[in-house]
Amino acid sequence: MENNKIAIIIGAGPAGLTAAYELLTTTDIRPVILEESDEIGGISRTAVYKGNRIDIGGHRFFTKVDRVNDLWKSILPVQGAPSFDDALLGREKPLSAGGPDPEKEDRVMLVRNRVSRIYFLKKFFAYPISLSWETIKNMGFLRTLKAGCGYLWSAVFKKKETNLRNFYINRFGKPLYEMFFEDYTEKVWGVNPKDISAEWGAQRVKGLSLFKAVWNKISSPFRKKSSKKVETSLIEQFLYPKNGPGQFYETLADEVRRLGGDIIMNARVDDVKTENGRVVSVSANGREYAGDYFISSMPVKDLCNSMHNVPEDVLAVTRELPYRDFITVGLLCDKMAIQNKTRTKTLGNIVPDCWIYVQERDVKLGRLQIFNNWSPYLVVDPEHTVWIGLEYFCTEGDELWNMTDADFIEFAKEEAAHIGVVDKADIKDAVRVKQRKAYPSYFGTYQNFPVAREWLQSFENLYCVGRNGQHRYNNMDHSILSAMVAVDSIRTGKGRLACWDVNTEKEYHEKK
Repeated sequence: MENNKIAIIIGAGPAGLTAAYELLTTTDIRPVILEESDEIGGISRTAVYKGNRIDIGGHRFFTKVDRVNDLWKSILPVQGAPSFDDALLGREKPLSAGGPDPEKEDRVMLVRNRVSRIYFLKKFFAYPISLSWETIKNMGFLRTLKAGCGYLWSAVFKKKETNLRNFYINRFGKPLYEMFFEDYTEKVWGVNPKDISAEWGAQRVKGLSLFKAVWNKISSPFRKKSSKKVETSLIEQFLYPKNGPGQFYETLADEVRRLGGDIIMNARVDDVKTENGRVVSVSANGREYAGDYFISSMPVKDLCNSMHNVPEDVLAVTRELPYRDFITVGLLCDKMAIQNKTRTKTLGNIVPDCWIYVQERDVKLGRLQIFNNWSPYLVVDPEHTVWIGLEYFCTEGDELWNMTDADFIEFAKEEAAHIGVVDKADIKDAVRVKQRKAYPSYFGTYQNFPVAREWLQSFENLYCVGRNGQHRYNNMDHSILSAMVAVDSIRTGKGRLACWDVNTEKEYHEKK
C-alpha cells in the first residue's frame, strides 16, 4: 500500500480509536482523529468527581470475538494478583500468570463477578428473569402460576414479531412481560414496546428466553465454562479496567499518539464535502481536513446534516432519527439501606450487584449502579463509603434534561430514599453527569433507515462504524469490531460494507 495516505476519523470513542490503532499497526496510513469534546472514550468514557469514578452506563468487557478480546488484553493485561477487595475478603479469581498486580500497577484488567438483579415490589429478582425459587417466593403463588401458564401459552401460540412487545411475549409470556418488561422498557425509550421495532430485541436480547434462563441456572454446575456457548446476558464473570472503561480508551489513545497518529480535541465536524461519489474533506472549527479515507462514528443524524446535496428522502429519515439521552447522579453514601441477604461477601457487606434494574413503577429511576462492585479502585474509600450511580433515561430538552443540577440531584435522592435504597441522612455528596445520544432508538423514522444506509454506502471511501455511526444499539465489542472490519477493507480493498453487518444476529466469528 502506498505511503502518505491519510484517514480522517470522526470520534475518539471505542470505534474511532480502534480504527486508528488498527491503521497504525497494520497499514502505512496515518490516522487523524477529530473529537468534538475534550474527553476520550465517547459514551464509554469515565467521569471523575473528587477522585470517585463514574462508569457512564456500565461497560462489561466481555465478548465472543477473540480478536476484540486480544485487543483488550494487549492494551490492559489481565491481573496476576488479587485486587484490593478480593484479597481482603478471600475471594478467588482466575489470575493470569505473570500478570500485573492491581495493588501496584494501574495498567491492568480486573476479573469481576457479574451480579445484576431486578428490584421490584422492594424485593430482588434474578436478572434475566427466570422462574427460580427466589422468583416464585417473591412473586407469590398466584403470580407465579399466572406467569407459568402465560409462558406455556406463548410457547404454543406465537405472535408475529412486528414489534418489541410481541418479541418479549414470545420468549417470556404475557404476564412476565407486563411485570418485568413493559414499564421498564417504556422508562428506557419513552415509548411503549409496541411502538419499537423487534429488531432491537434481536440485537440486544438475541437468543435469550425464559427457557434458556432456567436451563442456564440448572445446567451451570455441570457444564464446562465456555463464554462462546453462553448468552451474553447470562455470563458470570467479565473483564474490567482497574479505573473504569475510560482508562482503556485513554490508554489506547496514548498508543495511537505514540505510534504517530493525531488526535485533535474540541474539533466538531460540521461540514462534509463530497465529489463524484467520494468524501474529499471535512471541516471542524473552520479548518478543513482532506483525506483518502473517512471513518465516521458520529451520529448518522449529524453526519447527514453536515453533508451537501443530500436527497430529500434521506434527510426525511435522518433529521428525525430518535435518540435517548442519559443522566447519572452519583451518590456518595456512608452505607446503603437495602441489606445484603446473599452469600456473596462484599466490602461493608453491601449488596453485591453491579447493576440493579429498578422496576418500581412509582419512580422514574431506571437503573442503579454500585461502583464499588465494578472495581474498588473507582472509589476513594471503598471500605467506608458506597459510591452509587442513579441512572435516568430522557430526551435532550425534556423536563428531566432541563432541570438544574441541584433540583435534579434532590429529585434523585428523594426517589432513591422512597424505594428504600438509601437513607438521605447517609448521603455525603452528589453530582450529576449528562450524556447526549447514549442510545440510538428503534422507532419513529428508524423504520425507513435502510434508505439512509443505502445512500451512505454509495460513497466508496466512507466507512460508518460504532453505535451512533451506524445507528445500531451495539455492544461495545461490536462497535470495536465494526472498526476492525472497516480497516480490513481499507487494507485489502475488499468487503467495504461488511462493517455494517458484524452486529447482526449472526455472530462475526460464525461467519469466518
